[in-house]
Amino acid sequence: MKTGMIAVLGAGESGTGSAILAREKGLDVLVSDSGSIKPAYKALLDANGIAWEENGHTAEKILSVDEVIKSPGIPETAPLIVQLRENGIPVISEIEFAARYTSAKMICITGSNGKTTTTSLVYDMLRRAGLDVGLAGNIGNSLALQVAREDHAYYVIELSSFQLDNMYDFRADIAILLNITPDHLDRYNFEFQNYVNAKFRITRNQTARDAFIYWSEDPVIDREIARIQPCATLYPFGSSEKHNVAYTDGSHLVVAAKKEVEPLEIPLEQLALQGKHNQLNSMAASIAAQLLDIKNDTIRESLRQFAGVPHRLQYVASVRGVRYINDSKATNVNSCWYALEAMTTPTVLILGGKDKGNDYSEIDELVRQKCHTLVFMGLHNEKLIEHFTALGYADGNTAPQAERKYFSTHSLQDAVMACAGSAHDGDTVLLSPCCASFDLFTSYEDRGDRFMNAVRHL
Repeated sequence: MKTGMIAVLGAGESGTGSAILAREKGLDVLVSDSGSIKPAYKALLDANGIAWEENGHTAEKILSVDEVIKSPGIPETAPLIVQLRENGIPVISEIEFAARYTSAKMICITGSNGKTTTTSLVYDMLRRAGLDVGLAGNIGNSLALQVAREDHAYYVIELSSFQLDNMYDFRADIAILLNITPDHLDRYNFEFQNYVNAKFRITRNQTARDAFIYWSEDPVIDREIARIQPCATLYPFGSSEKHNVAYTDGSHLVVAAKKEVEPLEIPLEQLALQGKHNQLNSMAASIAAQLLDIKNDTIRESLRQFAGVPHRLQYVASVRGVRYINDSKATNVNSCWYALEAMTTPTVLILGGKDKGNDYSEIDELVRQKCHTLVFMGLHNEKLIEHFTALGYADGNTAPQAERKYFSTHSLQDAVMACAGSAHDGDTVLLSPCCASFDLFTSYEDRGDRFMNAVRHL
């Protein structure tokens, strides 16, 4: 393949890092963004002598290159991507490109939920062990920029389905698949199997020398393993000892990934991350650490002390006896299910945003059990109103005495005020939106930060 001229579509963290790495490897580079480029990234590109354009793509330039590195946010249906495919020009991801220039061990994590927590926990374990490790993918600095400037011996990489879509020759030394539930179906032609196929690309190119760590009780994962029969050595984890190398015995979390090493045991109440979903995240991370020969004492220390990640079941404050929890990272229904499962008090739940083809029935039972009030926060709440009205929730503006009620709001400030007016002493207000943030906010981080700021000003 010729790689003399590279085009990078999208000039964010991923694209800018890719451009700098390409330039350092002697390739001609053009960076093109359909929107405006942030000043900090412009400065980086200028400092490295990299040509760039913003607020639109010059198609004739891009269609003349040898290879394109695409931002994961650009869909395959974008007209320019369609043209590139028709012209036979390879389109790859930043991760695929960067991996060509490093011999580091790759520990890769994907799943519909729990990716960031598990990735951060694995990274914490490797750092505590004194390994030379970088954090990349959806969190941390771009893999490409790290390879260009400070290549590490290990990388812990959080991978979305969008990143996996454009990875072909990449191989994960350790792949972790946490779960698969419907998400991003709007990007996958509303076909769940297309999304499943994307997630399983994490096993692509693995051999028997590599490890595939997965949740054994996910029926979708179980079915796909039987169908495609991955080449990697399998390391399942779950809620019981049967067939699993990591499990719970009722009071302890047990990890026995290597027969020649004593199993790790830690009381469940000592885990820094509480909740059943976090037990699974902790198992997956601990298996990876054991396979990398990290001592059980180090793993145990991390499990006890790990502080968690922002915007995932993050305690904000208690105001007039009401606890406020920021779970803005819950951008799909299944992630909200895990948050509700962890609630132990009556709950006011904030839902809404950019719907991605969501099926809210997955959380119906937990909503009925735990939520006396729902607050919808988005530009278009019609689907939420229709679904939860059928579940027995009445409009709080017209039926303020209803046992179960909802309020429809179109701004964060109105949503927080509706919560404050509905919550009672001892309740929890939970922001766990089920939806992407892009109707009212620039990102889930922006949504979470603004929620926390609004709470602190109550």
